[in-house]
Amino acid sequence: MLKARRTLAVLAVMPVVALALSACSAAPSADSPDQGPSSTGELTTLNVATIGLTSDGSLLTGIEQGFFEEEGLEISTSIVANPPAGLAAVQGGQVDIAYSPSIPLLNALSQRVPIQVIGAADGFPPAGTEISDPASFDDTGLFASAGSGVTKVADLAGKTIAIPARKAQLEVVIAGELEKAGVDPATGVNWVVLDFTSAVAALKNGTVDAAGLVSPFTAEAVDIGATQLSAPSIGFFESGATGLWTAGTATITAKPEAIAGFQRAIVKSNEYATAHEDEAIQAGLDYTKSTLTIDEVKRPVWPIEVLPEDLGRPNTQMVELGFLKTPVDLDGVILGE
Repeated sequence: MLKARRTLAVLAVMPVVALALSACSAAPSADSPDQGPSSTGELTTLNVATIGLTSDGSLLTGIEQGFFEEEGLEISTSIVANPPAGLAAVQGGQVDIAYSPSIPLLNALSQRVPIQVIGAADGFPPAGTEISDPASFDDTGLFASAGSGVTKVADLAGKTIAIPARKAQLEVVIAGELEKAGVDPATGVNWVVLDFTSAVAALKNGTVDAAGLVSPFTAEAVDIGATQLSAPSIGFFESGATGLWTAGTATITAKPEAIAGFQRAIVKSNEYATAHEDEAIQAGLDYTKSTLTIDEVKRPVWPIEVLPEDLGRPNTQMVELGFLKTPVDLDGVILGE
C-alpha cells in the first residue's frame, strides 16, 4: 500500500537570494536507533521535490516499503521543472527537501544560499572510470541529430546544443567534453535552453544539432535515430554521489528529527533499491509516466553516503572550466560530516 501522498506538480522558478551559509549540525547514521512515530501516532509530513528521474524509484520504493513511516514521516512528492527551481523552493520553504545534482548546488552555494546536503540520491559506482564500460552507468548522454552530420564531439564547433538550463550540470559536463575535443565551450558552440521533452523533439526535427539528455530521455533519443557522441558525466565526476538530497538550513533547524529520520530512511531506500533494481526502476518509470521498459533505461546507482570528494571534484573542475571564479567553501555543507 502506498503510504504517502504523491503530488505531481510543477513549481514556478523562484529567484535565488544570496544569504549567508549557516553552519551544519550532526546527523545520525543509518545504524542509529529508529525514532519511530510520535507518541500520538501522527506522522510528520515532509514535502520532497524531485525532477522526475528514473532514480526517483529509490525514494518511491522506500515509501512503499514503509521506511519513512517507520521514522514517523509522511512523504509528499512533487516534480519541479529543473534543479534550480527545486533549490529555490527549498530555500524559500515551499518544500522541505529537494533533489539537486551537485553542480546546481555548487552554483547556489557560491551565492551563499543556506542549503545543505542531507543524503545521496544517485551517482556512480566506486572507481567508475576504471570499470570496463563506464558509460553503461552514465544516465546522461550527448546526442547529435541524425541530420546534423555530427559524428564526434569535435564536430560540434559552431553547432547548436540544447541543455535544460544554463551553467547547470549538463552544460558543465558537456563543456568538459568539448574542451577535451579542442572546442571552446564558451565561444565555440551555441547553447540553447530546452526541457528534455522539447530537446528530443528538436533533435528529431533538426532544429538543434545536439542535445544533452538524461535517462529516460536518452532512450527516446536512440529511438529517433540520434547518435550518442559521449557519456559526459562519468568522466567528469568519476565516482560517488552526484545527485543529492538537499534541505535549507532553516528547515534543518526547525525539523531536526524529521530530517534525521529522512536521512536514515533514504539510506534504507537506497540499499533496498540496489538490491531490487527492477522494482525501483519501474517505480521511477511509472512516476515519470514513461512508456519505456526497464531494459531501455540506464540502471541507476544509489550510493548510501555523500563523501567530501563527491563535492570536491566538481568544485575544482568548475573553477578550471571557468564556471566558478573561486572554489566554494564546502566546510559543513554535508550534514553530519
